[in-house]
Amino acid sequence: MDFASRLLVLLEVAELGSFTKVSEQRNVDRSVISKHINKLESELSVRLLNRTTRSLSLTAAGNEMVSQAKLLRTLLNDTHRMAQNYHSEPRGILRITSSALFGRQYVQQAVLAFQQKYPDVSVELRLDDRFVDIVSEGFDIGFRIGKPKNSSLITRKIARDRLLIVASPAFISTHGEINTVAQLEALPAAVYCAPGLLIDKFSYVDGNQESKQLQLNVAYKVNEVEMITQTAMAGQMLAVITAQMIENEIFEGKLIPIMTQLHLDDFGTFYAVYPHRDAPIKTKLFIDTLKSIIGEDVPIWENNIPHFDNMYQPVK
Repeated sequence: MDFASRLLVLLEVAELGSFTKVSEQRNVDRSVISKHINKLESELSVRLLNRTTRSLSLTAAGNEMVSQAKLLRTLLNDTHRMAQNYHSEPRGILRITSSALFGRQYVQQAVLAFQQKYPDVSVELRLDDRFVDIVSEGFDIGFRIGKPKNSSLITRKIARDRLLIVASPAFISTHGEINTVAQLEALPAAVYCAPGLLIDKFSYVDGNQESKQLQLNVAYKVNEVEMITQTAMAGQMLAVITAQMIENEIFEGKLIPIMTQLHLDDFGTFYAVYPHRDAPIKTKLFIDTLKSIIGEDVPIWENNIPHFDNMYQPVK
């Protein structure tokens, strides 16, 4: 590893906060990262990190070197990106991050179709529901619900993701027809929950055109979206889910949309996010491939819900 590469390792240590996290990201032993930092300090004849058994912090010199490393990373990324745009066919490595279910359902399809057409591109796909900093972690594209808070990222809309409320035939048989919000809020529900995030409230518009909140009666919290659908099918709870989460469950009669007259707000929109407006051709072509699978106007997952156009329509 040369001097510039060691400088970039220092940047990763500063951004991720530990040798262990950098070693996991690079898939090398922690001692390798430590040796690179020691070598860099030796080459510069200055201490860059204050180390204790529990924490790391940058020295004044370390802060200066990290600033230079950021400039170096930007220069190298821009150089690679400009060079790739001179190729008639995409090549190199395409690193993608996506939320887990969306990645399994649609990004994986796009990867297979893309590589069949462009065999000179190797793809790395990471499925992760946590927030991923695509710049610091070196990804070319990220797929998420909602626009990113980082305004420096470029966004491209992929597809909408509307909400629906579902219950199993057994649940409806037990509790009877559900016709009011009060009934809905009183019945047990399964919801998504992750550290710092509990999705148990949903916005809707009532008959007086007023915006209201639907508060679910949480009986089960889980951090895996597929298990919410499975729980609803089991018959003991209802669930508010997104259309993208539905596969064949409604066609097969395992789940039934309920309270379809309710004017639910959309859950959000899937976006592709990437660091540069002048993205490499491989980035643009992959997004085009994914869009061709999902559809331009009506996303393919809405085809799994018969008559969905007439359900849960937001007030215009």
